[in-house]
Amino acid sequence: MEKTAGHSSSGECPDAAPLAAALRLAVARITRRLRQAHAVGDVSLSGVSVLARLAGAGPGTPGSLAELERVRPQAMASTLAGLEQRGLVRRAPHATDGRRAIVSITEEGRIMLEERRCESVGRLAHALEDLTPRERRVLQDALPLLDRLAELL
Repeated sequence: MEKTAGHSSSGECPDAAPLAAALRLAVARITRRLRQAHAVGDVSLSGVSVLARLAGAGPGTPGSLAELERVRPQAMASTLAGLEQRGLVRRAPHATDGRRAIVSITEEGRIMLEERRCESVGRLAHALEDLTPRERRVLQDALPLLDRLAELL
């Protein structure tokens, strides 16, 4: 079946734009509320994302991190400079190419990342307590779809 602008040729699929707009708004509100819990001057969302990637996948080059985070190399350089200044990441020379650097997370970076995760998870867990068991199951069932959606973006 041919698809155009969110519709199938048979009309089976409703326009995805209203769902996309509502989902974007809900995710943005959740993210904003979680961010508001962190202190002013705390690590930016992009910085936390880089720290989480380094903690999970291991060291990487600034270029590979920029590509994986889908940002321009200049933006990644700025993010890494701020993280390095705070002692959350460190740069080391590349083993085979002296012009390049390898970035890794420091122990201080791991501690900060874990503290921030615990704080956010705690806030979410507290909010989930106000939902019914059925509502929590609906959210649980939606998680694989949300992960898949993130991969498609």
